[in-house]
Amino acid sequence: MDRATLLGVVSGIALLAISLTMGGSLRAFWDVPSVMITIGGTIAATLIAYPLPKLVRVLGVLKNAFIGGGMDPEETIALMVSLSERARREGLLALEEKAAEIGDPFLRRGLQLVIDGTPAEAVREILESDIYYSEQRHKQGQGIFESMGNSAPAFGMLGTIIGLIQMLRSLDKPETIGPSLAVALVTTFYGSVLANLVFIPVAAKLRVKSGEEVLFKQLLLEGILAIQAGDNPRLVEEKMKCFLMPSSRDRYRFRKARLEAETVAERTGGSIQG
Repeated sequence: MDRATLLGVVSGIALLAISLTMGGSLRAFWDVPSVMITIGGTIAATLIAYPLPKLVRVLGVLKNAFIGGGMDPEETIALMVSLSERARREGLLALEEKAAEIGDPFLRRGLQLVIDGTPAEAVREILESDIYYSEQRHKQGQGIFESMGNSAPAFGMLGTIIGLIQMLRSLDKPETIGPSLAVALVTTFYGSVLANLVFIPVAAKLRVKSGEEVLFKQLLLEGILAIQAGDNPRLVEEKMKCFLMPSSRDRYRFRKARLEAETVAERTGGSIQG
């Protein structure tokens, strides 16, 4: 679970609700026609802009904003160094059993290509294509929420205009002007909240996660090619550590030490405690 996303949504809604109740009842901010115009209009505009199958998958895209990543870089580098050592010691075919146990599909696929004897240029081309098209798919998901973020305020303003037109038709009843104007402005409120608290932040979070995933896959690609080339494990480690922030390198050393201990235990038939 991505705690930052969850904290942002919960705190945003809570602070907004508290500030509204301090000025009066929340019922003043509820209007069914305004909801229909703002949310319904936003959904309709998005349906026009994107094919239905892509919109059906939008919930899966939304889930990505709330869940954490897969393998972390420190653990992955330690794993790649361990695989490099095994490949140098026992040959590339010795990685087949280990590759089948790896959960990350990109890394598993890359290692299998190497084990199958695929030329390095072909491995790079295949995996770079995987990265490119994965990034394009991510952009489509981001685009859906960006489109909704642009549409929501526009339909909120449209609802306000509709409300003002209806209000101006009743100027002969001054007592209705105040309540009618308040209802008219509610649609703008809905559009602003949906755009700035939901759609635009979700699109931004998806963009950040996509960038992280692309960088992570590039890290894996360099490690896979280094293993295939038979590079010294120390060289593999140094190449991949370039992707880490300085503050992450201490955590990496800890992960590496633990993985080395597990490898020793595996060879000797022992186990690691704690």
